Amino acid sequence: MKQWFPPKGIALPRVAVVAHDLFMVWLAWIGLHVFRYAIRSEPSPLLPLSTEVVLVLLAQGLVFWKVGLYRGIWRFASVPDLINILKASLFGLVGISVGLFLYNRLEHVPRSVLLMYPVVLTALLGMPRLLYRAWKDHQRRRSEQTGTRVLILGAGQAGEALVRDLRRMGTYQPVGFLDDAGKLRGSVLQGLPVLGRVDEVERIAPETAAGLLVIAMPSLDAPAMRRVVAACERTGLPFRRVPRLDDLLEGRSLPGELKEVAIEDLLGRDPVTPDWKAIRTWLGGRSVLVTGAGGSIGSELCRQCARQGAARIVLVEVDELALATMDAELRRDFPHVKRVPVLGDCGDPAVMRHALRSAPEAVFHAAAYKQVPLLQTQLREAVRNNVLATANVIHESRASGVGCFVLISTDKAVDPVNVLGATKRLAEMICQPSAEPPGAMRSVIVRFGNVLDSAGSVVPLFREQIRGGGPVTVTDARVTRYFMTIPEACQLILQSAAMGSDNTVYTLDMGEPVPIRLLAEQMIRLAGKKPERDIAIVYTGLRPGEKLHETLFHADERYHPTAHPKILRAEARGIEAARIESAVARLRDAVQRYDLDALSSALREAVLDFAPDNAAAAPVESEAGTVVAFPKRQLRIS
Repeated sequence: MKQWFPPKGIALPRVAVVAHDLFMVWLAWIGLHVFRYAIRSEPSPLLPLSTEVVLVLLAQGLVFWKVGLYRGIWRFASVPDLINILKASLFGLVGISVGLFLYNRLEHVPRSVLLMYPVVLTALLGMPRLLYRAWKDHQRRRSEQTGTRVLILGAGQAGEALVRDLRRMGTYQPVGFLDDAGKLRGSVLQGLPVLGRVDEVERIAPETAAGLLVIAMPSLDAPAMRRVVAACERTGLPFRRVPRLDDLLEGRSLPGELKEVAIEDLLGRDPVTPDWKAIRTWLGGRSVLVTGAGGSIGSELCRQCARQGAARIVLVEVDELALATMDAELRRDFPHVKRVPVLGDCGDPAVMRHALRSAPEAVFHAAAYKQVPLLQTQLREAVRNNVLATANVIHESRASGVGCFVLISTDKAVDPVNVLGATKRLAEMICQPSAEPPGAMRSVIVRFGNVLDSAGSVVPLFREQIRGGGPVTVTDARVTRYFMTIPEACQLILQSAAMGSDNTVYTLDMGEPVPIRLLAEQMIRLAGKKPERDIAIVYTGLRPGEKLHETLFHADERYHPTAHPKILRAEARGIEAARIESAVARLRDAVQRYDLDALSSALREAVLDFAPDNAAAAPVESEAGTVVAFPKRQLRIS
C-alpha cells in the first residue's frame, strides 16, 4: 500500500494552511446558516457534515488553488493578498451555487447566506494572515534593537523599497529619511519620519545615532552624487548606495544589495544609454569573433555579445589563463551560447585562418598593447602587435568573407604624439577599405578615451597606492582625461557596429574631461581618508609620450550626428593605399630585423601627423624625431 505524501514542492506548513482555509470555509458556511435560522428561532436544517458541505468545500478548495492563493506567504500578507482572497471567495460562491443547483436546486440555502458568504469568508481568511504578519513584525522590531541603525538619503520609491529590504534582513534598523523635497518634510513613510534635507545629514546623523548612511537615489547624475557623497563624508560614517536599475538588469547587482560608491558614480558625465533593440536586431543569432577576448574590453565584449543574442563566439587570446577564465565564465553564465576558444597570437596568419574557419559574421579586434610609457621603449612590439597583427586580422577576415570588421581604437590616435597613438592611427588607416582591394566587408572604427578600471589603467593603480597608505602619484596637476566605464565602452562598440555605415569612425561625445588630480582626490575620499592629510598626493611629471590633454576629434574629419544622441560619425580621411602598403612592408621587414631606427622612420613616414612631443616628455634616444608644431584647428561638425 502506497503511503501518501504531500505533492512535490508543498511543505507540511502549506498543508496546514490549506486545512486552516478549508476549516474557515466550513465555519463560514455552517455559521451563516446557524445565524440565519437563529434569527427566525428555527433550527438549521444543514448538518455539520453532509454531501452539501462536502460540495462546498470541494468547490471552494478548487477555486483557492486556481487563483494561486497558496503561492503567497503569510509572513508578507498585505492588501493585494486580501484582494486575492476576496476574488477567490466570489469565484468560490459562483462555483458553490452552480454545484448546489445541480445537486439539489439550492434547496434550504437562504439568499442571505449567499450574499454574506464572500464577506465573512474574506474576513475569516484575512484576519489570521494579518495578525500573523503583525506578530512577526513585532518580533522583528524587537530583534532590530541590536541591529545597525541606518539613515536613508532619499524618500522616493527606492527608499521605501530599501526599508522593506532592510527590515526583512533583520540586521539593520532604519531610523529615518532625508530628502530635499519640501512637500515630504515632516511626513512619515513606512512608519519612519522624513527628518530633513540631505545636506543636513552632518547634523541629523548624530542625533539619530546612525551607524550607516545609505544613498537611495539611483537616478542621481554625477554632480549631484558628488554633492551627496561630500555631505556623507563630513559625517565620518560609512555610506553605501542602492544599485541602479541598469546594474540590476545587467546582473551586476542583486536586489536589496548595498554597494560602495564607486568612482564611476562620480564621473562628470551622464552614462550612455544604448539602443538595445537595434543591437539585438543586428547581433541576434550571429556568430562573432573577438580578438584579445581575455582582456578588459575583449572580455566585456564577449559578455555583452552573449547577453544580446549572439549564437556563437570565437575567443582568440594569447594568454592561456585569461582565455580559460573567459571560456569558463561564458560556459557558466551563457550555456546556450556556443564557444570556440582559440589560444594563439592574432598576428599569426595560421591562428587567424584556424579561428575564422567557423565563419563568423563579425570580427571585433580588441587585441592591442596600450601602455603609453612602456611602448615608448618597446617600439618593435608596439608595431608588431598594434599594426602588423591588425593588418593580418583584416586580411584574413576579408579572405574569409567576414561581413563586418570593427577596430577598437583610441583618442590617442588623434594627432598622435606617442608610439601608442601612432600605431593605432596606422591601424585605422589599414582598416580603411581603400587600403586593400575592395570587398564585401564593412569596416568600422570606434574611438573612445580612457576606460575606468581596465587592466593597467590609473584607477587600479590609485586603488593599490591608497590601500598601501600612499602616496598617490599624479603626473601633473593640470592633466585631464576623458573617462568611460568598461560596459559603456563595449556598448558603444556594439552600437556603432549596428549602425550599418562603412569606412566610418565613430566617437562618443564624452562630455568634459576629468582632471586626474580630482580623480585621485575622489578615490582617496571614497576610501574613507582625507587627501593630503591621510594620503599624500605626489606630482611626478609627465611620463614619456604623455600629453596634458587628449582630444577625441581630428580637425580634418567632418563629424555628423547619428541616430544615437551621444555618438558622432566621422568620414575617414583619405589615404594613399600604395603608401600604406609600402609602409607596412617596410615595418614588417624592420620587425624581422629588430631595426628600431628603420621602424621609427617608417612609422613617421606612414603617419604624417605623428609628432613625438619633446615638450611633454623626453623621447627615447632611438625613437627621437623632429618635433612638429601643430596649430590649433577648429572642429567642423556638419
